[in-house]
Amino acid sequence: MKARTNRIDSGTAALSAKARVLIVDDHPIVRDGFSNLVKKQRDLARCGEAATVAETFTAVETLHPDLVLLDLWIGGGDGLDLIKSLKARFPQLRILVISFSDEALYAARALRAGARGYVMKSQPSKEVLTAIRTVLANELYVSPAVANSMLSSSVGQSRGKADKTSEVLTDRELQVLQLLGSGQSTRKIADLLSLSFKTIEAHRDNIKRKLGLQHAVELVHYATTWSQEQLPRLSPNDLLPSPELRN
Repeated sequence: MKARTNRIDSGTAALSAKARVLIVDDHPIVRDGFSNLVKKQRDLARCGEAATVAETFTAVETLHPDLVLLDLWIGGGDGLDLIKSLKARFPQLRILVISFSDEALYAARALRAGARGYVMKSQPSKEVLTAIRTVLANELYVSPAVANSMLSSSVGQSRGKADKTSEVLTDRELQVLQLLGSGQSTRKIADLLSLSFKTIEAHRDNIKRKLGLQHAVELVHYATTWSQEQLPRLSPNDLLPSPELRN
């Protein structure tokens, strides 16, 4: 394993002795929670925060993080596209996705995009730290369930309906399906993903064709049922960091 060289920011020796973590999330309270968690570690240091795609690029260019802790849904774009763009521009950058988005649907996609790991925000802080240190050690991190699913897929074992649905859709189509299932209109989805109304309409048509659906009503019903079956139901409190992250 190659030795990791920490980059120095503003000549601060204490900070350079630790792995530098950039936290990217569009919820300030979540950023604060993970910042507090990182600051408590002897081997880690929070080098900065970002809430949008543009802020993330600026932060990576100026702060030179060793690892980016990245949510999949951020202001001004989506995480999968951001991962691809960051890796194209900064090939050596380590990215760990931490999200409420179901790992069964997005972990493999995030890894294909260039991330080195995927961890759910619902995991305890100890597991989040394990994921961070695993990725910093140039290793991949996924949960045992995701690892087993990816292994089963690689050897051609039977997959469930949800997996088959996600397999036939592109990253963007899967996002549109999920947003449709959460009750968002075509116009709102276009705003959330920073795309045109016509582009979202085209994605809807592609989803219907790939899933064998005939009408818009069928599509919305399918999306709603699928989302309820596959995605966790979150309460407002689920957006708050766990108590150990807040202290």
